[in-house]
Amino acid sequence: MKKIFYYSALCLAIAAGSSCSKIDNEAAPSSTITGSTIDEGTGKTVQTEIGGGGTRVKLLETSYSANPVPIYFQSKQDGTFENTKVFDATYKVSVEGPFVPVVQTSSNGALLSDSSQTIVLKKQANVNFKVQPFLRVDWVGTPVVNPDNTVTVKVKVTRGTANPSYLLDVTDINLYVSNTQYDGSNNYDPRYSTLTQYSGATGTGLLGQVITITTTGGSLPAQDVYFRVGARINAGLNQYNYSTPVLASHQ
Repeated sequence: MKKIFYYSALCLAIAAGSSCSKIDNEAAPSSTITGSTIDEGTGKTVQTEIGGGGTRVKLLETSYSANPVPIYFQSKQDGTFENTKVFDATYKVSVEGPFVPVVQTSSNGALLSDSSQTIVLKKQANVNFKVQPFLRVDWVGTPVVNPDNTVTVKVKVTRGTANPSYLLDVTDINLYVSNTQYDGSNNYDPRYSTLTQYSGATGTGLLGQVITITTTGGSLPAQDVYFRVGARINAGLNQYNYSTPVLASHQ
């Protein structure tokens, strides 16, 4: 009886070891999707921020399922995107960020409009989206170093859309200071950055005007410093629209 038991246990062990040693020889994903999110009014890419607070690309693989699980990856700071680790397949592609949604639905989930794009990915595909940013943030002149070694910048914030659903009040206009170009709400030096929240229509009243903002915290360190201004309305993913980052040599 013991021999039968040991023999059975040995067979189970061998079977288990055999199943664990199987090799997954399916090729890793190696195809590439590139593209841009472009302001349809200016032709420039829509500035965003790196990481989870920025524009993201949404992939729905429709090759094998009518209801696929979304795959997301983040855009670069300058509004371009690239993912070099994608399987060849058919995808429905869209972008999500501080702009009028590419795919719009009603409050009850009914589809109102859909500007997503379908691609058949074979090694490489490029897809661009023209969107209406909630806001545009443009530099007026260049940063000025003051006698006390603070820095003053000037910007103009305007609407990027006439869509009535997104003509909401401006809630924040912030000057971000950083020692890297990856400047934004998730990467800045709080000692020198100037963050301003607005209630009601106060921030909205600044639209179209030249806004002057000075760094806080006294004298900036003697090093190269990046400046960037972000503004937002309370819509969509509640993300910021940005100016380009500007380097000011502060010695």
